[in-house]
Amino acid sequence: MVRTVRKSIQILNTLAADGDLSATDIGRKLGLPKSSVHNILTTLLAERMIERNPDTGRYHLGVKLIELGHKAHTSIDVGQVARSELVRLNQLTDETVHLTLLDDEQILYADCVESSKRLRTYSVIGVLAPLHCTSVGKAILAFQSEQFIDRYIDHHGLPRFTENTITDAETLHIELERIRLLGYAVDNMEHEDHIRCMGAPIRNARGQVFASISVSAPAARIPIDDMPALAGDVVSAANTISQRLGWLASETEPYHASI
Repeated sequence: MVRTVRKSIQILNTLAADGDLSATDIGRKLGLPKSSVHNILTTLLAERMIERNPDTGRYHLGVKLIELGHKAHTSIDVGQVARSELVRLNQLTDETVHLTLLDDEQILYADCVESSKRLRTYSVIGVLAPLHCTSVGKAILAFQSEQFIDRYIDHHGLPRFTENTITDAETLHIELERIRLLGYAVDNMEHEDHIRCMGAPIRNARGQVFASISVSAPAARIPIDDMPALAGDVVSAANTISQRLGWLASETEPYHASI
């Protein structure tokens, strides 16, 4: 299997360097048997890593590589671009600020600036968490397609973490519509007891929501009535990051204290 992966990479590198090539050309350049090249090309075609010109029978790199390259580029960029906003938001609130990325059908905590207060939420960089009961997760989930949302519910269910966790699909859809209208999401002790968070979506250059930023703190320090005002700072930070990533929307992400 490792040899097959290596051969696949060699074929992709050869196509990247030399452009359109036939299976015979590829085999000759790499010293691989025709049957081996054919099998690998068939797999790469099925995965859209390469494409075949129907007129010439020659192969070239496929659109899937562009998609993967864009995702990799965006993931790298967002950490660099977002860092200053994480620091600014932390200085503004003196609460813990997290950056998260959509990872398949979960969120990945990618960066953090912790509060200086003794009683605080702590960094969970590298940890995966669900979408339906975290502010960062709901801020991302709300802006995915209906097919994605339904698939998430089907695959994961809506497991309960606290008494406040949303555990039925209808209530979750109502919550997601509210998030789209407000421009931010709230985790009112839905994932962890005694912790409240506010999250806002981050968009890439194509306007797709793929990441989010949040402020979290012990619930006793953020009364529920104070959350909308604090959420405005989170939305502002998320919009700044999105614009730095090339999001050229005519208007910033909507923010409303309440609806």
